[in-house]
Amino acid sequence: MAKRLLVRGNEAICRGAIEAGCRFYFGYPITPQNDIPEYMSREMPKLNGVFIQAESEIASVNMVMGAAATGARAMTSSSSPGISLKMEAISYMAGMELPCLIVNISRSGPGLGGIDASQGDYFQAVKGGGHGGYHIIVLAPASIQEMYDLAMLAFDLAEIYRTPVMILGDSVVGQMKEPLVPHPRPHRELPAKDWALRGKGDGEQRFIKSLYLGDGELEAHNWKLDAKYREMKARETRWEDFQTSDADLIVTGFGSAARIAKTAVMMAREEGLKVGLLRPVTLFPFPSAAFAERTARCKKVLDVELNTGQMVEDVRLSVARDAEVYFYGRPSGTGSLPTPEEILGQIKKYY
Repeated sequence: MAKRLLVRGNEAICRGAIEAGCRFYFGYPITPQNDIPEYMSREMPKLNGVFIQAESEIASVNMVMGAAATGARAMTSSSSPGISLKMEAISYMAGMELPCLIVNISRSGPGLGGIDASQGDYFQAVKGGGHGGYHIIVLAPASIQEMYDLAMLAFDLAEIYRTPVMILGDSVVGQMKEPLVPHPRPHRELPAKDWALRGKGDGEQRFIKSLYLGDGELEAHNWKLDAKYREMKARETRWEDFQTSDADLIVTGFGSAARIAKTAVMMAREEGLKVGLLRPVTLFPFPSAAFAERTARCKKVLDVELNTGQMVEDVRLSVARDAEVYFYGRPSGTGSLPTPEEILGQIKKYY
Protein backbone atom coordinates (compact mmCIF):
# COMPACT_ATOMS: atom_id res chain seq x y z
CA MET A 1 0.00 0.00 0.00
CA ALA A 2 1.32 3.45 -0.92
CA LYS A 3 2.38 5.60 2.01
CA ARG A 4 -0.10 8.29 2.97
CA LEU A 5 1.11 11.67 4.20
CA LEU A 6 -0.80 14.36 6.08
CA VAL A 7 0.20 17.63 4.40
CA ARG A 8 -1.06 21.10 3.60
CA GLY A 9 -2.21 21.88 0.10
CA ASN A 10 0.62 24.36 -0.44
CA GLU A 11 3.14 21.65 0.45
CA ALA A 12 1.39 19.20 -1.85
CA ILE A 13 1.95 21.56 -4.78
CA CYS A 14 5.64 21.73 -3.93
CA ARG A 15 5.94 17.96 -3.67
CA GLY A 16 4.18 17.53 -7.01
CA ALA A 17 6.36 20.15 -8.68
CA ILE A 18 9.54 18.52 -7.40
CA GLU A 19 8.35 15.08 -8.50
CA ALA A 20 7.70 16.62 -11.92
CA GLY A 21 11.32 17.73 -12.15
CA CYS A 22 11.05 21.38 -11.16
CA ARG A 23 14.47 22.56 -10.01
CA PHE A 24 14.06 26.34 -10.30
CA TYR A 25 11.80 28.32 -7.98
CA PHE A 26 11.67 32.11 -7.81
CA GLY A 27 9.23 33.92 -5.56
CA TYR A 28 8.39 36.61 -3.06
CA PRO A 29 6.43 36.25 0.19
CA ILE A 30 2.74 37.06 0.52
CA THR A 31 0.02 35.38 2.58
CA PRO A 32 -1.60 32.82 2.15
CA GLN A 33 0.96 31.14 -0.12
CA ASN A 34 4.05 31.55 2.06
CA ASP A 35 4.29 27.82 2.76
CA ILE A 36 5.34 27.35 -0.87
CA PRO A 37 8.54 29.46 -0.89
CA GLU A 38 9.29 28.24 2.65
CA TYR A 39 9.15 24.61 1.51
CA MET A 40 11.07 25.24 -1.70
CA SER A 41 13.78 27.20 0.12
CA ARG A 42 14.43 24.11 2.22
CA GLU A 43 14.15 21.44 -0.48
CA MET A 44 15.71 22.99 -3.61
CA PRO A 45 19.28 23.03 -2.24
CA LYS A 46 18.99 19.32 -1.34
CA LEU A 47 18.21 18.59 -4.99
CA ASN A 48 20.98 20.77 -6.43
CA GLY A 49 18.20 23.10 -7.51
CA VAL A 50 17.84 26.86 -7.37
CA PHE A 51 15.73 28.86 -4.93
CA ILE A 52 15.77 32.65 -5.04
CA GLN A 53 13.64 34.97 -2.98
CA ALA A 54 13.69 37.88 -5.38
CA GLU A 55 13.40 41.54 -4.47
CA SER A 56 9.85 41.69 -5.84
CA GLU A 57 7.11 39.75 -7.59
CA ILE A 58 8.13 41.36 -10.87
CA ALA A 59 11.72 40.24 -10.47
CA SER A 60 10.75 36.69 -9.56
CA VAL A 61 8.51 36.11 -12.58
CA ASN A 62 11.16 37.50 -14.92
CA MET A 63 13.63 35.03 -13.42
CA VAL A 64 11.14 32.30 -14.30
CA MET A 65 11.09 33.67 -17.84
CA GLY A 66 14.85 33.37 -18.09
CA ALA A 67 14.98 29.83 -16.72
CA ALA A 68 12.04 28.68 -18.87
CA ALA A 69 13.76 30.02 -22.00
CA THR A 70 16.54 27.45 -21.46
CA GLY A 71 14.03 24.59 -21.28
CA ALA A 72 14.27 24.19 -17.49
CA ARG A 73 11.19 23.39 -15.43
CA ALA A 74 10.63 26.54 -13.41
CA MET A 75 7.85 27.95 -11.26
CA THR A 76 6.75 30.89 -9.17
CA SER A 77 3.88 31.40 -6.76
CA SER A 78 2.06 34.31 -5.17
CA SER A 79 -1.35 35.53 -4.05
CA SER A 80 -3.74 37.85 -5.90
CA PRO A 81 -2.04 41.32 -5.84
CA GLY A 82 1.31 39.58 -6.31
CA ILE A 83 -0.05 37.79 -9.38
CA SER A 84 -1.25 41.16 -10.70
CA LEU A 85 2.34 42.37 -10.61
CA LYS A 86 3.43 39.31 -12.61
CA MET A 87 0.90 39.82 -15.39
CA GLU A 88 3.11 41.73 -17.81
CA ALA A 89 5.68 38.93 -17.76
CA ILE A 90 2.97 36.28 -18.08
CA SER A 91 1.75 38.02 -21.24
CA TYR A 92 5.32 38.07 -22.52
CA MET A 93 5.75 34.34 -21.78
CA ALA A 94 2.46 33.56 -23.54
CA GLY A 95 3.71 35.48 -26.56
CA MET A 96 7.14 33.83 -26.36
CA GLU A 97 5.53 30.40 -25.86
CA LEU A 98 7.50 29.59 -22.74
CA PRO A 99 6.39 26.71 -20.49
CA CYS A 100 6.30 27.33 -16.74
CA LEU A 101 4.07 26.96 -13.68
CA ILE A 102 2.48 29.92 -11.89
CA VAL A 103 0.59 29.24 -8.65
CA ASN A 104 -2.02 31.65 -7.29
CA ILE A 105 -3.24 30.86 -3.78
CA SER A 106 -5.67 33.71 -4.02
CA ARG A 107 -6.81 36.13 -1.36
CA SER A 108 -9.67 38.58 -1.28
CA GLY A 109 -9.82 41.86 -3.11
CA PRO A 110 -9.93 44.10 -5.04
CA GLY A 111 -7.00 46.12 -3.82
CA LEU A 112 -5.04 44.78 -0.89
CA GLY A 113 -8.12 42.90 0.32
CA GLY A 114 -7.41 40.32 2.99
CA ILE A 115 -6.22 36.77 3.49
CA ASP A 116 -9.68 35.16 3.48
CA ALA A 117 -10.52 32.49 0.92
CA SER A 118 -11.64 34.04 -2.35
CA GLN A 119 -12.38 33.10 -5.93
CA GLY A 120 -12.25 36.67 -7.15
CA ASP A 121 -9.33 35.98 -9.51
CA TYR A 122 -11.23 33.82 -12.02
CA PHE A 123 -11.50 36.61 -14.59
CA GLN A 124 -7.83 37.50 -14.19
CA ALA A 125 -6.69 33.90 -14.66
CA VAL A 126 -9.07 32.70 -17.34
CA LYS A 127 -9.60 35.77 -19.50
CA GLY A 128 -5.93 36.73 -19.74
CA GLY A 129 -5.00 39.13 -16.96
CA GLY A 130 -2.29 40.83 -18.98
CA HIS A 131 -2.35 42.53 -22.35
CA GLY A 132 -2.72 41.04 -25.79
CA GLY A 133 -5.68 38.66 -25.83
CA TYR A 134 -3.73 35.54 -24.88
CA HIS A 135 -4.81 32.47 -22.85
CA ILE A 136 -2.98 30.16 -20.48
CA ILE A 137 -4.11 26.79 -19.15
CA VAL A 138 -5.74 27.21 -15.73
CA LEU A 139 -6.21 24.29 -13.33
CA ALA A 140 -8.45 24.46 -10.24
CA PRO A 141 -7.78 21.80 -7.58
CA ALA A 142 -10.37 20.99 -4.93
CA SER A 143 -8.31 18.66 -2.71
CA ILE A 144 -4.79 18.17 -1.44
CA GLN A 145 -4.36 15.14 -3.70
CA GLU A 146 -5.32 17.27 -6.70
CA MET A 147 -2.84 19.96 -5.65
CA TYR A 148 -0.14 17.30 -5.99
CA ASP A 149 -1.46 15.63 -9.14
CA LEU A 150 -2.23 18.84 -11.00
CA ALA A 151 1.22 20.28 -10.25
CA MET A 152 2.72 17.35 -12.15
CA LEU A 153 0.18 17.64 -14.95
CA ALA A 154 0.82 21.38 -15.19
CA PHE A 155 4.46 20.99 -16.13
CA ASP A 156 3.66 18.39 -18.80
CA LEU A 157 0.88 20.48 -20.33
CA ALA A 158 3.16 23.52 -20.26
CA GLU A 159 5.73 21.67 -22.38
CA ILE A 160 3.20 20.01 -24.71
CA TYR A 161 1.66 23.37 -25.60
CA ARG A 162 4.61 25.66 -24.85
CA THR A 163 2.55 27.83 -22.54
CA PRO A 164 2.47 29.10 -18.99
CA VAL A 165 0.08 27.08 -16.81
CA MET A 166 -1.60 28.43 -13.69
CA ILE A 167 -2.88 26.55 -10.67
CA LEU A 168 -5.65 28.65 -9.14
CA GLY A 169 -6.40 27.85 -5.51
CA ASP A 170 -7.22 29.74 -2.35
CA SER A 171 -6.48 29.63 1.37
CA VAL A 172 -8.90 26.74 1.93
CA VAL A 173 -7.12 24.26 -0.33
CA GLY A 174 -3.76 25.92 0.33
CA GLN A 175 -3.81 25.82 4.11
CA MET A 176 -5.96 22.80 4.97
CA LYS A 177 -4.41 19.43 5.71
CA GLU A 178 -5.62 16.07 4.47
CA PRO A 179 -4.07 12.80 3.33
CA LEU A 180 -1.88 12.72 0.24
CA VAL A 181 -0.68 9.60 -1.54
CA PRO A 182 2.56 10.52 -3.35
CA HIS A 183 3.30 8.72 -6.60
CA PRO A 184 5.72 9.06 -9.51
CA ARG A 185 4.89 11.43 -12.33
CA PRO A 186 2.86 9.56 -14.97
CA HIS A 187 4.79 8.99 -18.18
CA ARG A 188 3.74 11.20 -21.07
CA GLU A 189 5.35 11.61 -24.46
CA LEU A 190 6.66 15.15 -24.50
CA PRO A 191 7.93 17.12 -27.50
CA ALA A 192 11.63 17.79 -27.91
CA LYS A 193 12.79 21.17 -26.64
CA ASP A 194 14.38 22.13 -29.93
CA TRP A 195 13.32 25.73 -29.26
CA ALA A 196 15.25 26.19 -26.01
CA LEU A 197 18.14 28.63 -25.75
CA ARG A 198 21.59 27.21 -25.11
CA GLY A 199 25.13 28.41 -24.74
CA LYS A 200 27.29 29.44 -27.68
CA GLY A 201 28.18 26.48 -29.86
CA ASP A 202 28.33 25.24 -33.40
CA GLY A 203 24.58 24.68 -33.81
CA GLU A 204 22.07 27.02 -35.36
CA GLN A 205 21.10 30.16 -33.50
CA ARG A 206 17.81 30.09 -31.64
CA PHE A 207 15.60 33.06 -30.92
CA ILE A 208 12.71 33.38 -28.47
CA LYS A 209 10.76 36.61 -28.76
CA SER A 210 7.35 38.21 -28.62
CA LEU A 211 8.27 41.16 -30.84
CA TYR A 212 7.26 40.67 -34.47
CA LEU A 213 7.80 43.77 -36.62
CA GLY A 214 7.77 42.33 -40.13
CA ASP A 215 4.77 42.89 -42.38
CA GLY A 216 2.06 40.43 -41.27
CA GLU A 217 4.34 38.64 -38.78
CA LEU A 218 2.44 39.51 -35.60
CA GLU A 219 -0.91 38.66 -37.15
CA ALA A 220 0.42 35.28 -38.23
CA HIS A 221 1.83 34.69 -34.75
CA ASN A 222 -1.51 35.51 -33.12
CA TRP A 223 -3.35 33.12 -35.43
CA LYS A 224 -0.78 30.47 -34.51
CA LEU A 225 -1.51 31.06 -30.81
CA ASP A 226 -5.24 30.96 -31.50
CA ALA A 227 -4.90 27.57 -33.20
CA LYS A 228 -3.07 26.32 -30.12
CA TYR A 229 -5.87 27.53 -27.84
CA ARG A 230 -8.44 25.76 -30.00
CA GLU A 231 -6.38 22.56 -29.76
CA MET A 232 -6.33 22.92 -25.96
CA LYS A 233 -10.13 23.22 -25.98
CA ALA A 234 -10.45 20.08 -28.09
CA ARG A 235 -8.00 17.95 -26.11
CA GLU A 236 -7.49 19.21 -22.56
CA THR A 237 -10.84 19.91 -20.88
CA ARG A 238 -11.17 18.16 -17.52
CA TRP A 239 -14.04 17.98 -15.06
CA GLU A 240 -15.53 15.95 -12.22
CA ASP A 241 -18.98 14.45 -12.80
CA PHE A 242 -20.87 13.39 -9.67
CA GLN A 243 -24.34 11.85 -10.00
CA THR A 244 -25.51 14.01 -12.90
CA SER A 245 -26.97 11.20 -15.04
CA ASP A 246 -30.43 11.38 -13.45
CA ALA A 247 -30.20 14.86 -11.91
CA ASP A 248 -33.06 17.32 -12.03
CA LEU A 249 -30.66 20.06 -10.89
CA ILE A 250 -26.89 20.28 -11.39
CA VAL A 251 -24.72 22.21 -8.98
CA THR A 252 -21.46 23.60 -10.29
CA GLY A 253 -18.51 25.52 -8.91
CA PHE A 254 -14.74 25.25 -8.86
CA GLY A 255 -12.09 24.62 -6.24
CA SER A 256 -13.05 24.96 -2.59
CA ALA A 257 -16.59 26.21 -3.32
CA ALA A 258 -17.30 23.06 -5.32
CA ARG A 259 -15.92 20.95 -2.50
CA ILE A 260 -18.45 22.45 -0.08
CA ALA A 261 -21.18 22.17 -2.72
CA LYS A 262 -20.48 18.46 -3.17
CA THR A 263 -21.34 17.86 0.49
CA ALA A 264 -24.61 19.75 -0.07
CA VAL A 265 -25.33 17.56 -3.10
CA MET A 266 -24.85 14.42 -1.00
CA MET A 267 -27.15 15.87 1.67
CA ALA A 268 -29.77 16.56 -1.00
CA ARG A 269 -29.51 12.99 -2.27
CA GLU A 270 -30.10 11.71 1.27
CA GLU A 271 -33.35 13.69 1.26
CA GLY A 272 -34.41 12.13 -2.03
CA LEU A 273 -33.61 15.09 -4.28
CA LYS A 274 -32.03 14.18 -7.62
CA VAL A 275 -29.09 16.58 -7.60
CA GLY A 276 -25.65 16.20 -9.16
CA LEU A 277 -22.35 18.09 -9.32
CA LEU A 278 -20.39 19.12 -12.41
CA ARG A 279 -17.05 20.63 -11.36
CA PRO A 280 -14.64 22.13 -13.90
CA VAL A 281 -11.05 21.11 -13.18
CA THR A 282 -9.75 23.09 -16.14
CA LEU A 283 -11.03 26.66 -16.05
CA PHE A 284 -9.28 27.29 -19.33
CA PRO A 285 -10.06 25.43 -21.43
CA PHE A 286 -13.56 25.47 -19.92
CA PRO A 287 -15.49 22.17 -20.26
CA SER A 288 -18.29 23.76 -22.28
CA ALA A 289 -19.24 20.56 -24.07
CA ALA A 290 -19.78 18.76 -20.76
CA PHE A 291 -22.26 21.44 -19.68
CA ALA A 292 -24.03 21.45 -23.04
CA GLU A 293 -24.39 17.68 -23.05
CA ARG A 294 -25.82 17.42 -19.51
CA THR A 295 -28.16 20.39 -19.82
CA ALA A 296 -29.69 18.94 -22.96
CA ARG A 297 -31.68 16.89 -20.43
CA CYS A 298 -31.29 18.65 -17.04
CA LYS A 299 -32.54 22.22 -17.35
CA LYS A 300 -31.51 23.67 -13.98
CA VAL A 301 -27.96 24.64 -12.96
CA LEU A 302 -26.91 26.28 -9.69
CA ASP A 303 -23.48 27.90 -9.76
CA VAL A 304 -21.74 28.49 -6.40
CA GLU A 305 -18.68 30.73 -6.14
CA LEU A 306 -16.73 32.72 -3.56
CA ASN A 307 -17.30 35.97 -5.47
CA THR A 308 -20.17 37.99 -6.91
CA GLY A 309 -20.32 36.01 -10.15
CA GLN A 310 -17.43 35.20 -12.51
CA MET A 311 -17.35 31.58 -13.71
CA VAL A 312 -21.13 31.82 -14.00
CA GLU A 313 -20.64 33.79 -17.23
CA ASP A 314 -18.90 30.79 -18.83
CA VAL A 315 -21.56 28.45 -17.46
CA ARG A 316 -24.32 30.54 -19.08
CA LEU A 317 -22.44 30.52 -22.39
CA SER A 318 -22.05 26.73 -22.22
CA VAL A 319 -25.44 25.33 -21.19
CA ALA A 320 -28.27 24.41 -23.52
CA ARG A 321 -30.24 27.41 -24.73
CA ASP A 322 -33.35 26.58 -22.69
CA ALA A 323 -31.50 25.78 -19.44
CA GLU A 324 -31.86 28.06 -16.40
CA VAL A 325 -28.68 29.09 -14.58
CA TYR A 326 -28.95 30.32 -11.01
CA PHE A 327 -26.14 31.87 -8.99
CA TYR A 328 -25.21 31.87 -5.32
CA GLY A 329 -22.12 33.84 -4.34
CA ARG A 330 -20.29 34.72 -1.16
CA PRO A 331 -17.62 37.38 -1.75
CA SER A 332 -14.74 37.26 0.67
CA GLY A 333 -14.82 38.50 4.20
CA THR A 334 -14.35 37.04 7.65
CA GLY A 335 -16.71 34.10 8.04
CA SER A 336 -17.81 34.29 4.40
CA LEU A 337 -17.46 30.61 3.53
CA PRO A 338 -20.89 29.12 2.83
CA THR A 339 -21.91 26.01 4.75
CA PRO A 340 -23.25 22.89 3.06
CA GLU A 341 -26.58 23.61 4.77
CA GLU A 342 -26.63 27.06 3.17
CA ILE A 343 -26.08 25.60 -0.29
CA LEU A 344 -28.67 22.90 0.39
CA GLY A 345 -31.13 25.72 1.06
CA GLN A 346 -30.33 27.18 -2.35
CA ILE A 347 -30.76 23.77 -3.96
CA LYS A 348 -34.24 23.46 -2.46
CA LYS A 349 -35.05 27.00 -3.56
CA TYR A 350 -34.49 26.21 -7.22
CA TYR A 351 -35.16 22.46 -7.35
